[in-house]
Amino acid sequence: MGRVTVRRPVLRINADGVRRRPDSLAAEEPLEIRVQSRALSVTMRTPGSDVELAHGFLLTEGAIHDRDDVAGARFCDSPGPDGRNTYNVLDVHLAPGVPPPDPSVERNFYTTSSCGVCGKAALDSVRLSTRHRPAGDPLRIRADVLADLPGKLRSAQRVFDTTGGLHAAGLFAADGSLLAVREDVGRHNAVDKVLGWALLEGMIPLSGHVLMVSGRASFELVQKAAMAGLPMLSAVSAPSALAVDLAEEQGMTLVGFLRGRSMNVYTGFERVVTDVS
Repeated sequence: MGRVTVRRPVLRINADGVRRRPDSLAAEEPLEIRVQSRALSVTMRTPGSDVELAHGFLLTEGAIHDRDDVAGARFCDSPGPDGRNTYNVLDVHLAPGVPPPDPSVERNFYTTSSCGVCGKAALDSVRLSTRHRPAGDPLRIRADVLADLPGKLRSAQRVFDTTGGLHAAGLFAADGSLLAVREDVGRHNAVDKVLGWALLEGMIPLSGHVLMVSGRASFELVQKAAMAGLPMLSAVSAPSALAVDLAEEQGMTLVGFLRGRSMNVYTGFERVVTDVS
């Protein structure tokens, strides 16, 4: 399997002087996702949890809806310069009777690790329909529980401690319990990995759960959360205006600037319980 981190020599300059030292960097390699042996997408990701990533990607693109829709997934031969398999091509086989992905799902072949939506064939294809729409989900969560989520997520970021260069996504229960966390150079990949884990665990739709992300809340992340039936997405940074529009449309609660004991609740205010009348 690919390496999560890579060691490189650096020249360290600070108040104490100048010295050479090794440094750990987050690995970034391409993953080609195929369905029924047909190339569907190439994304730059941090190697690891690739099967979860593929499942989450297909879920959030509307190609599958639960784990029984997939018959299996396997790495294809993708030899590198040294002749060894790079494990950078994953072929997903659908269960009998499951239709192949709609052609609109196909990316323009390449997706960067920082932004997935810009590579879509058309922006209109992003507003996907889901059979797990979160509107009406009875989730209620206390504001003080929400305030603790960023610290819990940060404490679980093992690779970030080494590299300082990875996004994270964490799935939480309503009582603040951390169920799963995944890291990646791409924020949308981290989310796909977590949602793929949930799908493989048979937890979709994710009613009554909260998705926490380490960066900003983009349109695409709201869309991914909605496709998994999540009633709440929280982020340590700002949402975009389009993300707020989509969260409102889907009946989701969107929380941004979740730092310390403060936060901004942009939509779905009724799900956040406070002591303020």
